[in-house]
Amino acid sequence: MKSYWIRHEGNKGVLDLHEVPIPVAARGQIVLRVRAASLNRGDLLGAIAFHRAAEGRPAGVDAAGEVHGVGEGVENLKRGDRIMVRSRGCFAEYVLVDPALATPVPAHLSWEQAAAIPISYITAWEALVQFGRLKAGNWLLIAGASSGVGVASIQLGRVLGAKVIGVSTSDSKLAKLRELGLDVGICARGEDFSARVVAATGGKGVDLAVNLVGGTVFGACQKSLGNFGRLAIVGYVDGVMRSELDLEATHGKRLEIFGISNAPLTPAMRAEATLGFNRDVMPAINDGRIVPVIDRVFPFEQLPMAKEYVESGAQIGKVVVRLD
Repeated sequence: MKSYWIRHEGNKGVLDLHEVPIPVAARGQIVLRVRAASLNRGDLLGAIAFHRAAEGRPAGVDAAGEVHGVGEGVENLKRGDRIMVRSRGCFAEYVLVDPALATPVPAHLSWEQAAAIPISYITAWEALVQFGRLKAGNWLLIAGASSGVGVASIQLGRVLGAKVIGVSTSDSKLAKLRELGLDVGICARGEDFSARVVAATGGKGVDLAVNLVGGTVFGACQKSLGNFGRLAIVGYVDGVMRSELDLEATHGKRLEIFGISNAPLTPAMRAEATLGFNRDVMPAINDGRIVPVIDRVFPFEQLPMAKEYVESGAQIGKVVVRLD
C-alpha cells in the first residue's frame, strides 16, 4: 500500500511516499481502510520539537473510512463500519487504529467532512471544555481563528453558549467566520490587539483565550484575560517559542496558563478525550448545529501540494486529501 512519511530538515517538514505492507490487526486493534484524511499543521511543521522526526515517521493524524480488519477481542466494531479516528499514520491507504479512538460517522457526513473532525474538534474540546471550563455567557478569545482548530473552537464555543472573539490577519477571513457565529472579529497584523478585546467585553476581559498562533501573540492573549482567566497554548504557526510572562497579572488576576498537545498523552488519556468529544460535541454534529468546514480537497497523490497550501496560511477550516 501507499503511505506518506514525514521527516524534518531543520524546521522544514518533507513528505516521502513509501510502499509498505497492508497492516494486520493484532488483538485489540482494527485496520481502517482510509477514504479521506485531513492535514494538521502540528503534524506537518517541524518547528515544534515534540513533533520532529529526523529519521522519518508515518504522517497524518486523523482520517475517516471503513473498518477493514478486526483483531481478536474487539467487540464493538465490525468490518464495513464507517468510522473517523485520530491515529498516527493516517496518510496511507490502510492504518492500524485503537478502537477506543474510533467514532461512528453520521450518515449525513461525507468522507471529507468526517476526516476533518477528529483532531480539530477533540483539540477544541480539550481547550474549551476539559481544561478551559468554558460556560454559557463566558467570553472566548481565539487567536488564529481561521485555522481548523480555530473554526472548531468558534463552533463549539457557540454551542456552549459563549460569546466569541476571533483574531485574524485577514478581514475577508473574519467576514466568513462571522457567518459561522463569530460575535466579534479583530483584524491584527502583528500589533497588540488586547485593548480591542477588553473593549469588546465592556472592560471585563475574556474568560478563556486560545492561542493558536504562538509567541508573537502570547502577551496580547494574556493581557486580554479578565480575573480568573485561562489561557490555552495550542499552536506555534509563527515559529516563536518564547515570550515574556507577566507574573504580576498572573498572580493578581489568578490566571491559569496551560498547554494542549497530543504528544505526551497515554492511550488511556486519548481514549478519555475521545469519550468527552463523543459526549459533548458529537450531538451537535449529529443534529447539524456543527458542520465541518472544508476549505479544499486534494487527491491523495497531491498531498505534498496540499501541504504547501496549508503552509501558505490561505485556508479557512480544513484541507483534506481524498483516497479512491
